[in-house]
Amino acid sequence: MKPRSLMSLVSSLLVGMTLFASASASAEDTLETIMARKSIAIGIPADFPPYGFIGPDFKPQGLDVAVAQLVADKLGVKAELMPVSTPNRIPYLQVKKIDLIVSALGKTPEREQVIDFTIAYAPFFQAIYGPKALSIKSFDDLAGKSVSVTRSTIQDNTLTQMAPPSTKIMRFDDDAATVAAFVSGQAQMLCTGAAVAAAAVQKNPNLQAEYKLLLKDSPNFMGVRKGDKALLEKVNAIIRQAKADGTLEAYARKWLGRGTGNLPE
Repeated sequence: MKPRSLMSLVSSLLVGMTLFASASASAEDTLETIMARKSIAIGIPADFPPYGFIGPDFKPQGLDVAVAQLVADKLGVKAELMPVSTPNRIPYLQVKKIDLIVSALGKTPEREQVIDFTIAYAPFFQAIYGPKALSIKSFDDLAGKSVSVTRSTIQDNTLTQMAPPSTKIMRFDDDAATVAAFVSGQAQMLCTGAAVAAAAVQKNPNLQAEYKLLLKDSPNFMGVRKGDKALLEKVNAIIRQAKADGTLEAYARKWLGRGTGNLPE
């Protein structure tokens, strides 16, 4: 190899190492930056009850909002809550518009390639809901009952497998029609995701609907920037403490109508 070529190679390697070190340092500095400015920018859902929504007082509330505030309080800094959507929450994190995602975020292999995840802090689930007066303790109790569900969804497939043959499964083309069938009394029970059910219960308190049976559990995780180890470890410690002292259990029961269940590390 010619001397000039060798020098070019060495120069390229040094530049690459410098950029890598700079990126790592930038990620590791996030917690330090948060503590220095005494505030943390957290992405939360604003239109996804019961995890995050705008209350009658025009302030955000919900399970994710409570958890986001808890993280800020435990860090001893101000919570700057920023509404995010499913499409923009990860990009906002990557461009440093927010420091942390607390927005009903599920962990997938694709997402793990671009951000890092904390341990789980809350359940996200599909379930069967019905009026308090209706006693449903197991899937066997669905025999002879009518249940509305959105066609060809995970909950439709699971309900079909779990329900007794005599269950009247009423399938509709979208969530709005599925909920409407339950609200109008056309179906005795509703089979859907926690967020859809929470919105229906909130808008129709006279139904006195409640959680009955679990179909599928998918936990929620918080997201940090790739390589943000210091912040990740700090938030994980906060989540573990909140698990141990019952705080997360209380949040789940308040906002979801059931406990956290077995949240994975």
